[in-house]
Amino acid sequence: MNYSSINFKEKLARFSEHWSPKIVAQMNDYHFKLAKFQGDFVWHRHADKDEVFIVLEGAMRIDFREGSVDMKEGEMFVVPKGVEHKPFAGRECKIMTVEPAGTINTGDTGGELTAEDNVWI
Repeated sequence: MNYSSINFKEKLARFSEHWSPKIVAQMNDYHFKLAKFQGDFVWHRHADKDEVFIVLEGAMRIDFREGSVDMKEGEMFVVPKGVEHKPFAGRECKIMTVEPAGTINTGDTGGELTAEDNVWI
């Protein structure tokens, strides 16, 4: 057992790429991932998995086919399973996601922004 805390700023300093979540912890069957967002992501859904977004630094928006939610530092939003969504950040935004282990960032859409799964920092 490692008895040391996880420092988000230190972990975020280890990578610069956008839309490429990195795992920092696991609790039961859930991964806690850090990521940097900038620009538009792809429309996608996770058919059988909820997805939590927590803004650590900056601001972002999650678009839905019928609306959107704006988020700023210190805020959290849960995207329910099966709901199509598209994250966006005008400037770099640093976030944490909490989702079941094995969740692919582009869900059922795939494409060039699909990040490698199971990458720990």
